[in-house]
Amino acid sequence: MELTARLIQLLPIQTGTGRNGEWKKQDIIVETDGQYPKKVCISIWGDKASPSVLQVGNILSISFDVESREYNGRWYTDVKAWKVDMAGVNSASQAPSFPDAAAFPPPPAEPVSFESDKDDLPF
Repeated sequence: MELTARLIQLLPIQTGTGRNGEWKKQDIIVETDGQYPKKVCISIWGDKASPSVLQVGNILSISFDVESREYNGRWYTDVKAWKVDMAGVNSASQAPSFPDAAAFPPPPAEPVSFESDKDDLPF
């Protein structure tokens, strides 16, 4: 899923050590745009976003997964980002690509006239 929203708060970075080694998690609060804005807490694990992107006030494009799990009869839901970029910035290419001019055929040497074809029309 993808969401575009304004970063309104950075929560403290959490770190720890698990069976797979050290981990780092950054929770952020974003607010959607529109008539009824919503605030969403999103977890960013590891280094999925650069510190320059995570500045309060930035409009972010966030790709994420939603996951729920049960513990002692209660359900908990996480929103985990797997990619965070500035909105409107495509990291794959910064400029649009256009076909090479050699891909187009050259224009005709003489102007094409359709005057002689007027009598050949069936209507």
